[in-house]
Amino acid sequence: MLLLPLAPGRFRQGSPRHLPSCSPALLLLVLGGCLGVFGVAAGTRRPNVVLLLTDDQDEVLGGMPFSEYSTTNCQTGLQGEELRQEHLRTYLELSRTPLKKTKALIGEMGMTFSSAYVPSALCCPSRASILTGKYPHNHHVVNNTLEGNCSSKSWQKIQEPNTFPAILRSMCGYQTFFAGKYLNEYGAPDAGGLEHVPLGWSYWYALEKNSKYYNYTLSINGKARKHGENYSVDYLTDVLANVSLDFLDYKSNFEPFFMMIATPAPHSPWTAAPQYQKAFQNVFAPRNKNFNIHGMNKHWLIRQAKTPMTNSSIQFLDNAFRKRWQTLLSVDDLVEKLVKRLEFTGELNNTYIFYTSDNGYHTGQFSLPIDKRQLYEFDIKVPLLVRGPGIKPNQTSKMLVANIDLGPTILDIAGYDLNKTQMDGMSFLPILRGASNLTWRSDVLVEYQGEGRNVTDPTCPSLSPGVSQCFPDCVCEDAYNNTYACVRTMSALWNLQYCEFDDQEVFVEVYNLTADPDQITNIAKSIDPELLGKMNYRLMMLQSCSGPTCRTPGVFDPRYRFDPRLMFSNRGSVRTRRFSKHLL
Repeated sequence: MLLLPLAPGRFRQGSPRHLPSCSPALLLLVLGGCLGVFGVAAGTRRPNVVLLLTDDQDEVLGGMPFSEYSTTNCQTGLQGEELRQEHLRTYLELSRTPLKKTKALIGEMGMTFSSAYVPSALCCPSRASILTGKYPHNHHVVNNTLEGNCSSKSWQKIQEPNTFPAILRSMCGYQTFFAGKYLNEYGAPDAGGLEHVPLGWSYWYALEKNSKYYNYTLSINGKARKHGENYSVDYLTDVLANVSLDFLDYKSNFEPFFMMIATPAPHSPWTAAPQYQKAFQNVFAPRNKNFNIHGMNKHWLIRQAKTPMTNSSIQFLDNAFRKRWQTLLSVDDLVEKLVKRLEFTGELNNTYIFYTSDNGYHTGQFSLPIDKRQLYEFDIKVPLLVRGPGIKPNQTSKMLVANIDLGPTILDIAGYDLNKTQMDGMSFLPILRGASNLTWRSDVLVEYQGEGRNVTDPTCPSLSPGVSQCFPDCVCEDAYNNTYACVRTMSALWNLQYCEFDDQEVFVEVYNLTADPDQITNIAKSIDPELLGKMNYRLMMLQSCSGPTCRTPGVFDPRYRFDPRLMFSNRGSVRTRRFSKHLL
């Protein structure tokens, strides 16, 4: 496939191709905001960056080989032959996971984050947070529809000019390449169709709407190209790999580059490549402690799930889990090809590679068959692996990070002055470089606005209007009042989650994940009322935060100051802003 940049008439002032590499003085003038740590010294070039984004890949339930097995084993007290057998069992478990090459080429060559979260467990709001570095209440993308601001005209006008790729291109002189799923409603006729190419991209290979593997349409720099169902030329994960390798072959060698590759895997319809369709035949969804149990003391939507699940539901979710893993094998191939090509071209040692997902996923937890959208770890926690210059191999960080931090981190790598942005996230580049005595956050915000239909589901006539994502056995995964906001807190002494629902009950869920990592027991009615009040106050502050105020000390930070009077003066305005149905 011949790789072409945007047509000359489509280039915007300030793009890399308007920067003559033969004029260092002009280059320094235009890139004044991007000198930072790396500068533009003679004979050097700022680092390249690759961001690999999967779709619906969990971290909690085995979607990513976890790097702390050895630490866990060391804490068991096993010795000698028992310890050897335990390591053997661990090795066999890891050998059954779908991303061994990715773990070896990125995780083991750099840093794995064991506490990486998304601010919303749904594709479009989460992807918007990655691009803007903002929480959903600031970028106003609340669901996967145009009405929810997903790739809408409003999004294009207000948010797209301020995404971190737009800054990389216009202010930092980066070549920027996108391939894959952008936002769920991208390409919709009411939002400019496939002719719309967001500001900030030199090369644009974007999927129309949601994830597919065959029979899809791509926008190639604003022109539609249809694909069929011939594996050798149409399988989307492989197509993304091929155009990415083409970019590395044909790009300019005079400017640094940023690549964002967003695969369809492991999103439904879970169509594996032919050579992988028989893989993992003996793999089943994890039967962890919260699998197929009733969600006692939880929000009504969780309590409505039928327990135990029907045999057909269990067979369905096991099959889905297996197929999801099969699709990730092609992602593993993509990663291997990309790393090898970077090494062949001599770019690998000057390139940061990030690997993450837009949200997690559940398969049978609390008797919910399959989906995301919930506040629990399996839906909001994602893999995050990073390798690159200055990152020591085989590192694991427990620092609390979120996908709103990706943009600030990548801009920091490029040397851009983060004070010039309005991003809510923080750069974790100092963590990657092993900074000691680092002051870091102790909490992040998670927020979600539920979706439901105004009509009764015809397959479930006993259910009232307002629910959605219902399965044949009438278990529903979402509803209008599945609208919540949470503070996810991690500190030296505490590992907590505090959540409030916007419903008539103002239902509250609180979990101590140190004692209850599977979030089975809601301790909202037994926790210290003073602590409950502080968490409620912190939630309100985060819900109304913007930019620097999103990075203020959390409840368990020594710098935190609690003024209970603010709880009453701010509560009404915060709640109105938080749950407004008219955000645009």
